[in-house]
Amino acid sequence: MIDTAFVGSRSAPFTADVERGRLRMFNEVVGAPGAEFTDLDAARRAGHPDLPVPPTFLFGLDLADPSDLLAEMGVDLDRVLHVEQGFVYHRPAFAGQTLTFAPVITDIRARGALEFVVRDTAVTGPAGEPVADLHQVIAVRAAGQGGEGS
Repeated sequence: MIDTAFVGSRSAPFTADVERGRLRMFNEVVGAPGAEFTDLDAARRAGHPDLPVPPTFLFGLDLADPSDLLAEMGVDLDRVLHVEQGFVYHRPAFAGQTLTFAPVITDIRARGALEFVVRDTAVTGPAGEPVADLHQVIAVRAAGQGGEGS
């Protein structure tokens, strides 16, 4: 069982650069609509200062969290299932920006053979302005419930 005392635990805030090349590749892979997502000139003609960041890109940047809070909680990553993610945007983000991510564990609950860990992350821009709130739920299978190491 994951100790519910971890609710409220915060990882140290970390920064991630929105690199144009990585963003361009991501947009091509997911088929972002419109040239303004992959072509800087088209982005500027559309009124953007640089390539705009699509919603799910921030999830990938959030994975760069250098903390190992799940390991501290005793979670075996072989038993983790991604259940849900959500985004609330406060303003657009663009290539060339450095964003700060501040994750916190907001809930831990059990249902049957699964435990659910909820992580919410506030994303802020270079001047500390809110950019987005990320919401992620993972499920952790109990030992003997399938997967590696069962």
